[in-house]
Amino acid sequence: MKYTYHLLTVVVCALFFVGCSDGNEPTVITAAGDIGTAVEQYRQLLGGTNNGGDPGSKGSSGYREINWDSLPDELADPNPYIPDFFNAPEAPRARGIVLNTPGTALMVSADSDNPYGALPRFGSINPQYADSFKTFSEERLFSPVGSNIVNITFFVPGTTNPATVRGFGAVYTDVDTDHTAFTYFDINGNMLGEFATPIADNGLSFLGVAYAKAIVARVEVRYGTGPLGPDDGTNGTDVAVMDNFIFGEPQAVEN
Repeated sequence: MKYTYHLLTVVVCALFFVGCSDGNEPTVITAAGDIGTAVEQYRQLLGGTNNGGDPGSKGSSGYREINWDSLPDELADPNPYIPDFFNAPEAPRARGIVLNTPGTALMVSADSDNPYGALPRFGSINPQYADSFKTFSEERLFSPVGSNIVNITFFVPGTTNPATVRGFGAVYTDVDTDHTAFTYFDINGNMLGEFATPIADNGLSFLGVAYAKAIVARVEVRYGTGPLGPDDGTNGTDVAVMDNFIFGEPQAVEN
């Protein structure tokens, strides 16, 4: 169930897929380099309407998006990110997404005028990152620390009620090696599929996967082949971080 793409153009494809719990075949959109068209195609695939950050369900169509740039300095590098920041019960933070990592922390990179003097684009962790990591939307990026894994779960925005979505997509920066980027699971923990992001050394990549129905309850995201750190590039380790997250409008799980 692993699908690998090495594409430097926008691709929209329905896959011959084995393993979906209900026979649902995903549509995959990928791009590397100039990814703007692919990102917009994915938004349209999810319904075309940005449902913003208001609490509660906005129906079965549209998407929620995070670009990290609205975070206050106290929740960015050198400080950890709060896992449920974008599931607060009030606008504009009610997006219905909670992030966790088996590592030591989640982190959003500093902006250029932060009061802590932290270098932007995770340059405080490794100075070379400030030059090698590019952004899609200025100017913050997101990554786990102490691990290259993030687990994403969905909720009816602004509540603790579990939800499922049609799909999840994200912008990667500096993907140098072939590796699984996203693994999707349904509400029962069954794997729906694994997908790789295209390579764009020192550039931007996009991977978005969408199903016909809201069946995705969790996404495991891999950030390269190892965690951020001073030893990046040794022993074949490649790191990659993320910019914008885009996901389908969360739908309440029916008991």
